[in-house]
Amino acid sequence: MVVVLISCQKDKTEEVKDTVTTVVEEIKPIPVIKEFGFNLNDFKVIRDTIRRGDSFGAILDSHGIARARVFEISTKIKDTFNVARIRAGKAYTLLKSKDTAEKAQIFVYQNDLIDYTVVDFRDSIIARKNSRPVTLVERVASGVIESNLSQTFDDMNLSFLVAYKMSDIYAWTIDFTRLQVGDQFKVIYTEKYINDTIPAGIGEIKATYFEHKSKPIYAFRFQDDTINKTSDYFDEEANNLRRAFLRAPVQFSRISSRYNLKRRIKYYGNKIRPHRGTDFAAPVGTPILATADGTVIKSERRGGNGKYVKIRHNATYDTQYLHMSKRAVKVGEYVKQGDVIGYIGMTGNTSGPHVCYRFWKNGREVDPFREELPSSKPLRDSMRPAFYRHIEPLKTKLDSILSKPKQEIL
Repeated sequence: MVVVLISCQKDKTEEVKDTVTTVVEEIKPIPVIKEFGFNLNDFKVIRDTIRRGDSFGAILDSHGIARARVFEISTKIKDTFNVARIRAGKAYTLLKSKDTAEKAQIFVYQNDLIDYTVVDFRDSIIARKNSRPVTLVERVASGVIESNLSQTFDDMNLSFLVAYKMSDIYAWTIDFTRLQVGDQFKVIYTEKYINDTIPAGIGEIKATYFEHKSKPIYAFRFQDDTINKTSDYFDEEANNLRRAFLRAPVQFSRISSRYNLKRRIKYYGNKIRPHRGTDFAAPVGTPILATADGTVIKSERRGGNGKYVKIRHNATYDTQYLHMSKRAVKVGEYVKQGDVIGYIGMTGNTSGPHVCYRFWKNGREVDPFREELPSSKPLRDSMRPAFYRHIEPLKTKLDSILSKPKQEIL
């Protein structure tokens, strides 16, 4: 007998409920990017570099600014920014509106890594010069000359600008074209950084020591004019290392022809043609420096002189610089000793790149290397106590630097 058991109980079905998880994604704010005094998030940003043949007008025209508006902008900002002087290779930034029109509104010309000029033409036209914040890092370096200064600095991976500044400091005490193997140097200087990370060049040399032909010469930077905030370099006994005139208008050049009133030139049949200047040979484009403070009285191109600049220093002295490829100053400008006034070229009557340096004393051309030229102003007695206090820690630091090749961050 088969017994079949039938259960009347319903199968229990387990109820499964879906669980919905809501994920709320955190929306991070867009980081604010500020540069040149503007929030760049508010603009469409165009970055580019000025190319050979570019002009301010052509750049704005290519971005939809009418020529009449370009002329208006150029005219109103000419006292702050000469648009004709923009140079190939310089970076610029154009800020445009973010709407569909994408209208150009602001032009930023970057003179260098630090300095820039803003031209804002959104409504009224405004131009202003500004600079990025710069951090100064103090460094020390030392070395021994094994061949020449340039090679020594190159071997040390040290900026040649430091050597350039050192040669300016010692212009009247050391001939850097005749250094000897075994000469030594030590230097304390500052290096510029943007945002603490981007190198932006060399600052000032604070103190240096150079041993040339076994003769040690210290140089300390000190503010000797508190009214005009100008500084000069003095040795440990407060003697000014400079003269009223630099030895030469070009750094690290050679004299290719001296002042000679009896010079004979083969090209002219060996006839005497006096040479009333001193020629300094250097590559085309090398900066030409004003050898002393003064006012530019001529800046032009004329005949055999080519492009040249003439400077009046005082009632006694004038200097002239011939054969430039490009002049960097205008008549009426006041220049300081060491300012760049032009660049080496071959304009006028010349057989090679050089600057012919001419020197006037009381209206007569003379040989500056045979003249007893005036010294720079000495440090006032009233400032000497402050000077000695200023240089004491610097001299101690210099003396503690090893002479072997070295570079450190302090």
